[in-house]
Amino acid sequence: MNTTGKTPFVIVAALGITGLFIFFYILYIGSGIILPVIYAAIMAVLLNPLVNRLCRHRINRVLAIGIAVILLLLLFFGLMYFVIDQSLRFADSLPVLQQKLNMLLQQFTQWASRTFRVSGDKVDKYIVDTENRQLNASAAILGQTLITATAVLKLFFLIPVYVFMFLFYKPLLLDFFSRVFRRESHETVGEVLYETKTLIQSYLVGLLLEAAIVAALNGIGLLLLGIDYALLLAIIGALLNIIPYIGGIVAVVLPVLIAYTTKSPVYVLWVLALYMAVQFIDNHYIMPRIVASKVRINALVSIVVVFIGGAIWGVAGMFLAVPLTAILKVIFDRITPLNPWGFLLGDTMPPIGKIIFKSPPESKKKP
Repeated sequence: MNTTGKTPFVIVAALGITGLFIFFYILYIGSGIILPVIYAAIMAVLLNPLVNRLCRHRINRVLAIGIAVILLLLLFFGLMYFVIDQSLRFADSLPVLQQKLNMLLQQFTQWASRTFRVSGDKVDKYIVDTENRQLNASAAILGQTLITATAVLKLFFLIPVYVFMFLFYKPLLLDFFSRVFRRESHETVGEVLYETKTLIQSYLVGLLLEAAIVAALNGIGLLLLGIDYALLLAIIGALLNIIPYIGGIVAVVLPVLIAYTTKSPVYVLWVLALYMAVQFIDNHYIMPRIVASKVRINALVSIVVVFIGGAIWGVAGMFLAVPLTAILKVIFDRITPLNPWGFLLGDTMPPIGKIIFKSPPESKKKP
């Protein structure tokens, strides 16, 4: 008796779900190892043209890689110095902001008492209980902050080393790929590697250019409005804006809070109008021409992968979600069985009303 046949769909689906669960669990528990490697690989791809240009000027390859890594570190530490300096100045005014926030909280308490007919003592008791719970959790928050700071410092030391190693061992890695895949697949693998390199370089350069433009627009607007710490707020907003669709909403919270506590309430409306105008310009003119043309990922997938990246790797995963998904799309488009998944990730919309599934003829329908 012939028992051969196709594997039931239930078994295939169960194996697929189990494999995905194991894959994402490995990404989650191995974030401390995987994240620095991914960031270093991306930075190595960005620095590779500079290294090649220095080598063409007859500079030793090891020296060229060292120069590129040092320039990267100088740029990064320059940005960090500016942000930390502005943050320290911002910290000096925290007592004033705290005082104004307390006044705002008292006004809210009086409004809640009048509106919901709740005694002011009950509202005050609820606020005090909330503050006590926050104080009890402060030790855990402090410990988590120290752990995060340690992880960030570890990244500062690891990523430059990884970048140097990726650039130095690039010929070895390319030869490894040629040995892993069969000769008839070399052309496809080469196309995938080339498109991935081009995607990373063009997309991230465009993303940095977009962030610079958004920071300049926000900074000029906040300076004209006279909002304190305008440059710091502009840079934070531009960095958050890199996170698709979500970062732009989060970025407006801090400027609105500072405008409300340091200026009159009308400035809140001006700040909201400013950020809405910048978001409109970014979404309709800057993003489509500079960034979106490099990555063909639809909005639904972008939002989903940003949340997945945040759940697995936190904020760092949100920044990586879209470029990694774009790389997956490049791979899916080059592998025939995975073409439908590449189409699903893309932004090519089929004509509305197009018949995809046809109903069976009337004669074949069950009575």
